[in-house]
Amino acid sequence: MAQDKKKSNEPQNKKPAAAQNKDKNAKNNQKKPDAKAAGNKNATQKKKAKFDLKYLGGLLFAKMMKGGATELREKADEVNRLNVFPVPDGDTGDNMSMTIDSGVRAIENNDSDNLAEVIKVISKGMLLGARGNSGVILSQFFAGVSKGLAKSAKASAKTVGTALELGVEQAYSSVMTPTEGTILTVVRESVEYAVSRLTPESTLNTLFSDLVKEMYASVDRTPEILPVLKEAGVVDSGGAGLFYIMDGINRVLNGEEIVEKADGAKPAAPAAAPSNASFDADSEMTYGYCTELLVQLMNRKCNPDTFDLEALKSFLAGIGDSIVAFRTDSIVKVHVHTLTPEKVLGYLREYGEFITVKIENMSLQHTELEAGAKKEAAPEEKKPQEKKRYGIVAVSNGDGISTLFSDLGADEIVRGGQTNNPSTSDFIEAFDKISAENIFVFPNNGNIVMAATQAAEIYTAAKVYVVPSKSIGAGYVALSSMNFESDNCDDLMKDAEDAIGRITSAFISPSIRNADMNGVHVNEGDTIGIVNKEIVVSEPDRLTAARALLDKLLSDSDAFMVTVFRGLDATDTEESELLAYISESYPDIECYSINGGQEIYPFAFVIE
Repeated sequence: MAQDKKKSNEPQNKKPAAAQNKDKNAKNNQKKPDAKAAGNKNATQKKKAKFDLKYLGGLLFAKMMKGGATELREKADEVNRLNVFPVPDGDTGDNMSMTIDSGVRAIENNDSDNLAEVIKVISKGMLLGARGNSGVILSQFFAGVSKGLAKSAKASAKTVGTALELGVEQAYSSVMTPTEGTILTVVRESVEYAVSRLTPESTLNTLFSDLVKEMYASVDRTPEILPVLKEAGVVDSGGAGLFYIMDGINRVLNGEEIVEKADGAKPAAPAAAPSNASFDADSEMTYGYCTELLVQLMNRKCNPDTFDLEALKSFLAGIGDSIVAFRTDSIVKVHVHTLTPEKVLGYLREYGEFITVKIENMSLQHTELEAGAKKEAAPEEKKPQEKKRYGIVAVSNGDGISTLFSDLGADEIVRGGQTNNPSTSDFIEAFDKISAENIFVFPNNGNIVMAATQAAEIYTAAKVYVVPSKSIGAGYVALSSMNFESDNCDDLMKDAEDAIGRITSAFISPSIRNADMNGVHVNEGDTIGIVNKEIVVSEPDRLTAARALLDKLLSDSDAFMVTVFRGLDATDTEESELLAYISESYPDIECYSINGGQEIYPFAFVIE
């Protein structure tokens, strides 16, 4: 809803204009974030006296970030439902929530009031924990803010405003082709507005108040900028997620204590107490301990810039296996299975201090049958491997798909897909398990490419190439087309990109709401067919929708091959009938079926 700029900071508690003409009975047509309601919760948020602050320190900023994370956690499901397509794969709220939670966890035991130190740790945590495109953009925004505050033990409103501008700049630079009407527009417009209103009398409170009010108005305008949002009757989900974070930050700044409501978000269930049925007073410690550490290298103990990661890996190989160790600036992450975790702790204490420590008795994770199997006295020592020329990492969201990529040569499978996006850290751990000079990554989902790219930029032990595969089919065809006898990585990437450019990927999915998009009317409960981000068919059942979708793709085309990926929800009968239909209707086209086991999409197709 376009608004006069002078009035844009006045919240309007109503559904965006773009949504007003939609089906009023649709359950999931979404309001934009309710800015007025955000400050008037219930007894779970205890309002303190408002005050004006001239300078921001580390302790208050840490508290503000925790408030923002809590607010988004409670609103994550609402943000997830702000999905352009009426399919059950919205995960923006979850991705952004997990991203900021990773930053907040990194300062869980923070006692520093140095703003530069605190935001640096938060930023690193967010970069490693970033998931999905919105999560990566969010992490890049805070990375830019961190750079802007790198020399500020405390900061004035003007200094924070400048840092926010650097955050906007870095967020935009993280996207190859920025799209307006998204989270990028929301953060840019709100920062521009708030900074433009700074005066010598401005406080942090006035700065963030202006920021949040304009952010709310900017979210409301996104459907007028991005037509697909207007057609779907929703505002941008990434922008809405950012608003909730900043609203929580602002409310803490103004003295509120944000407490998670019992009936709000669903916090992770506490871990069940381990059973010691197979490990008692007479047991032998056979399987060792799964030991995971996050270590902050300390200047007083070493030079973080020259910390020898290979020496650490060599030490770990001498006392354990299943080793993962990597460094991001002055933070080191370690995973190892060992009988002597105390040696790992002792080694790393020589160089830094622990941010997190997790040590689990792996014997408790084995069944009685496994416990009776032949045991070794200690984990097998992992000998250093000579680096091979190429390594392959592929993302998979189904057992059949994982087997397929492994058969095609993938060294590591990263589990994930729609609604379950892997983090930057997940990719880095996969890279570190491969001893290769060059690693090719197949994200196989458009919402995972940015996290893979961010991991590739961070990783230094190998040259990492991210293949732009935005679907399982694209990744399958790209990997199949690459000749790894070649010595030229650029040629291999060109082969993959050319192969992706020659195919069409499509899928069917259940609809979770009524919609009218691209000239197609969708009823809640229908099955819709999507090609190139457009709904092209909507039918009452899966098989009819799959047939109609294939007719759209194959009629009057020069296609010669169809690969069908069967999902978890599809039946044997549906698969048989669909393959028979393709064979009878298009006898000149080869057809192959793969039991992918993917979630959400009963059938996915690759047309060549």
